[in-house]
Amino acid sequence: MASNERATMAEIAEQSGVSLSTVSLVLRDKAGVGAETRQRVLDVARELGYVPRRPAAAHAPAISTVGLVLKADPDSLPAANKFYSHVVAGIEMACRRHQVNLLYATMTVDEDSRPVELPRLLVDDGAADGLLLLGAFFDEALMRVVERRATPLVLVDSYAAVDRYDSVLSDNFEGAYQAVAHLVERGHRHIALVGGHPQAYPSIQERQAGYQRALKDHGIADRYLAECHIVDTAEIVEATARLLQGSPQVTALFGVNDDVAITAMDAARDLGRRLPDDLSVVGYDDIDVADCLTPSLTTMQVDKLGMGRLAVQLLINRIEHPEANLVRTAIRPRLVERNSVRNLHNRDEEND
Repeated sequence: MASNERATMAEIAEQSGVSLSTVSLVLRDKAGVGAETRQRVLDVARELGYVPRRPAAAHAPAISTVGLVLKADPDSLPAANKFYSHVVAGIEMACRRHQVNLLYATMTVDEDSRPVELPRLLVDDGAADGLLLLGAFFDEALMRVVERRATPLVLVDSYAAVDRYDSVLSDNFEGAYQAVAHLVERGHRHIALVGGHPQAYPSIQERQAGYQRALKDHGIADRYLAECHIVDTAEIVEATARLLQGSPQVTALFGVNDDVAITAMDAARDLGRRLPDDLSVVGYDDIDVADCLTPSLTTMQVDKLGMGRLAVQLLINRIEHPEANLVRTAIRPRLVERNSVRNLHNRDEEND
């Protein structure tokens, strides 16, 4: 006999010829399973001596299964996402700590992270006690589908057309503001933003707004925008090259995320720009590769693991206290200084 509930549930699923989620529904006495299948699962569970785990304490969460819906760009694997893989790891850690099962589904999105198809986890009733939506825009059509189920939901680096869901986000405005302020403090006055467009994902629009405010607050009138979709490498290269060729006075770039910043660095090198001697670059997110580049990338670090852990906490709170006020948690990023920014004040001293 298996030594723990998770292994026993897997054994029940195997011997019953059903999925683990079906076993979970039956053992939690949830709807959505036919009578014949339900009885078969219960018979197998009885034969194996399955004993449901009882809460260890009165404060144990009233939740056994969390459903995680992760955005998937059409041309990439979700597991390969350099940012969200860490958020998922944080979610997994929190679920293990609370002894909660975790179901996964991916949802294909367009280049602005808007859904183009719905996974069954969002549609099927009773598959999970609560849902986490990671990295996608929750439009009105998707809201209508999910609200038919009345399943608690938390947005994780996600945004909704209507403000009615708990959420965990990066403080994108403040993070972008700090990034640009850092460049200004290093003597840069001609600072460009790379990435985004007027209909971009809300987090990118917030970073654009932070860029604009930082320049305004420091008395800098010039704006340089390389607009592009952030998932299109060729478009990023073209926009960066067009900006640098048309505005050779630019001495610094702020990439709206690290992938954009790294692609812009490559585009600048192709034009003969030396980094950071001729051009300084700051990114956003602090993905793993940021420290392995030449030069290593100065960037705004987001606590990705913490984002995942907080999301699970918010979901448990919403399930246990459904009438509680909405909670929006903004994680403040911090500047990680590396080698991609040149201090122009030192250059002026050298010229003197």
